[in-house]
Amino acid sequence: MAAGGEQQQAHRPGTYKQKNKQHKHGKHRTKGEIGRENKGRVAVMALTKKQRRETRKMDRRNKANQLRRNKKDLVLTEKRKLGSRDGPPHLVAVIALHAEVDAGAVTKILRGEGVGGVVHEDQGVTGAKDSFGLVLPRFKQRFIFYRPDTADLHALLDVAKIADSLVFVLESTEGWDSYGEYCLSCFFAQGLPSHALVCQGVADLAVKKRSESRRVLSRLVESHFPDARLFPVDSEQDATLLLRHLSAQKQRRLGFRSRRSHLLAQRATYIPNTSQNGGGGPATGLGTLCVSGYIRGSPLQVNRLVHITGHGDFQLSQIDAPADPLPIVTAAPRLVKPVRDVEMMDGGDGDVRVLMKADPEKRESLQAEAEVDPMDGEQTWPTEAELEEAEEARKKRRVMKVPKGGSLFSLFFWRVLFGFARLYVDVCLEKCFYMLLFLSKDAGSECASEGDDDDEKEEEEEEEEISSTGCTGADQKYDEGLDEAEEGEGLRRYREARANEMFPDEVDTPLDVPAKTRFQKYRGLKSFRSSPWDPLENLPPDYSRIYQFQNFERMRRRILADATSEEEGAMEGWYVTLHIVDVPPSVMESFQTGKPLVLVSLLPHEQKMSVMHMLVRQHPSNTEPVKTKEDLVFQCGFRRFRASAIFSQHTSADKHKMERFLRPGAPTVMSVYAPITFPTAGVLVFKQRDNGMQDLVATGTLLSCNPQRVVLKRIVLSGHPFKINRRSAVVRYMFFNRDDILWFKPVELRTKWGRRGHIKEALGTHGHMKCVFDNQLRSQDTVLMNLYKRVYPHWTYDPYVPAPLPWVKREPPPALCDIDME
Repeated sequence: MAAGGEQQQAHRPGTYKQKNKQHKHGKHRTKGEIGRENKGRVAVMALTKKQRRETRKMDRRNKANQLRRNKKDLVLTEKRKLGSRDGPPHLVAVIALHAEVDAGAVTKILRGEGVGGVVHEDQGVTGAKDSFGLVLPRFKQRFIFYRPDTADLHALLDVAKIADSLVFVLESTEGWDSYGEYCLSCFFAQGLPSHALVCQGVADLAVKKRSESRRVLSRLVESHFPDARLFPVDSEQDATLLLRHLSAQKQRRLGFRSRRSHLLAQRATYIPNTSQNGGGGPATGLGTLCVSGYIRGSPLQVNRLVHITGHGDFQLSQIDAPADPLPIVTAAPRLVKPVRDVEMMDGGDGDVRVLMKADPEKRESLQAEAEVDPMDGEQTWPTEAELEEAEEARKKRRVMKVPKGGSLFSLFFWRVLFGFARLYVDVCLEKCFYMLLFLSKDAGSECASEGDDDDEKEEEEEEEEISSTGCTGADQKYDEGLDEAEEGEGLRRYREARANEMFPDEVDTPLDVPAKTRFQKYRGLKSFRSSPWDPLENLPPDYSRIYQFQNFERMRRRILADATSEEEGAMEGWYVTLHIVDVPPSVMESFQTGKPLVLVSLLPHEQKMSVMHMLVRQHPSNTEPVKTKEDLVFQCGFRRFRASAIFSQHTSADKHKMERFLRPGAPTVMSVYAPITFPTAGVLVFKQRDNGMQDLVATGTLLSCNPQRVVLKRIVLSGHPFKINRRSAVVRYMFFNRDDILWFKPVELRTKWGRRGHIKEALGTHGHMKCVFDNQLRSQDTVLMNLYKRVYPHWTYDPYVPAPLPWVKREPPPALCDIDME
């Protein structure tokens, strides 16, 4: 304590107090501190960064090895399952690629006793010319051979969609003919499964010429099959080697069929609907089709829709499980264990069991088009406040009389002052006003008469404005120096010269119809790439019948992922009987004639209509021009239909230019109204001749489903620079009256030589106009104006395509230099 009882104040350091740096010990504890805290416990050894990096590298390598091993095991499992006791029989289609070879001789050798197999003649496809089942106990494999009609292209394509392997029978010297090459082009475009090449007649040659014949044939097929192996089938020993190759070869995976359950009908029965089993009503002409076959691809669900290729979409009522008619082991049949959620119900018919029945609440609907409400978008009855506002607006309304005649400026002045409000009056008030007329009878009749008089006067005013040209004295003086006969002759010569140049998208301006009337649906764009275009503007009525996804790519990924992980329903490899309801009798008649009956289970939403886009290229064999909106035949995945498509360029922009013809060597997008199909799927486009034959004109893949894809049709109006003065020029032959020039004045001009400009003013009344450009024009240059409008496909979808006639190669057209243009 200080003297006097005063407490001594503590010293506080000032601003200049020295502050020493602390020891930089790395902010870690010493070994002693760590030892005292652990109290004798051994610390965990920490990994260095290098060790941690090496560990992560080993984990990644181990994970990659595990994924590779799992994928390899999955492929081996699928390969061993095909043709075995647990999987479907190996479906093999035998196709002859030359008119002089006999594919039936190959199947006859495969039936021989020396092959070592058990032939089941009745276990093939019923009604087919040459189809049988073959069980090889030696290889523990079973096969179903099917030989479709080579002349029927649709049958060949349908069988190739579901066959596990294709056996092509070649001629020993030529390989294939023109029709065989045409079929190969279709197979490659659609998706070629595993295949084998077979040649006959080699044994009939001399011993010294056999190796030379094989060498020549191998060199011939290298263009289409680079790594293929030729199998001569002249004896039963050769047939055994072929069967061993078919059972052991690697299977090609086709995306459009691996995610969908599909089936080739081996037997079929048809039960017509009567008044008793049809619900008590009259007969509808339809019936129930019972189809038996092996399930392939993925599990089949009874509540899903099935598509019969060439006939349409149908619903299932139930799925039965009869006994397997083609077992590998001929011992007593084993009891089939129920898989997961599949309930095995006794059907009461011996060995036939009912696997599952359709649930009416969960079964997908056959509705393909959206329901259109004709009253959708209509205005409701107005409220009291809206009626009062309409009455006040009617009282304030003034009718102004515009004097006839006068200059164009005076007419435009009166229209801006008094007509602009009438043209852009509120729609709600107008409708309320007309509804008000029906409320009071006396006042309503007076208002109606006044309204009619006003409308007649306004129509006269509008007609007066449209018909007026507004000729001034300067324009009349300009017209005096023109010779109309010379103008007409010059126009004829100009059009002839321009026609020889074949300028794309060029359209002649009509003489008898105003250009603003003829091209009223077109508009100009400052930039085709960056100018906006509303995709929901002025949609056609057909767009109210289709469906659209908010995000098609996300929906596609989700549905395909669910289809891959599907574990419910009739499993792959089961022999089942499908009960398909409301089927027309034409399906059974087609099956009885020997045509293949292919069924595929549709994914969700694949029965609904939308706008489908396909990316195709013109086939090299096609030499005929294919015009847009022409009736074509499409093979898209499992579907076959006829429709009219519009062609457009394949770009990444938000607007796409329409192509009037299919361009050779360039990718083209075809847009059609068709049922939704999720990619990937091959696309084949055929054009039918007048005699019924179908030519392959384009091949490609399915692109997307997007109704908002904007396709713009471009037309080009051309003019000739009449007088050139530095950057300005007088252009003629683009328009032929003054009103058209004023109408299209805001649209930008361009020239063939890259100049850009705009219309400055109209000269006279015969279509001459003064234009200004960014640089001086050349006398041989041409002035162009681009106009655009959005186009849509035509609704001509037809799922029933008639069978084509046997294809014959068309004679090549004469060279262009030999054609007389006159």
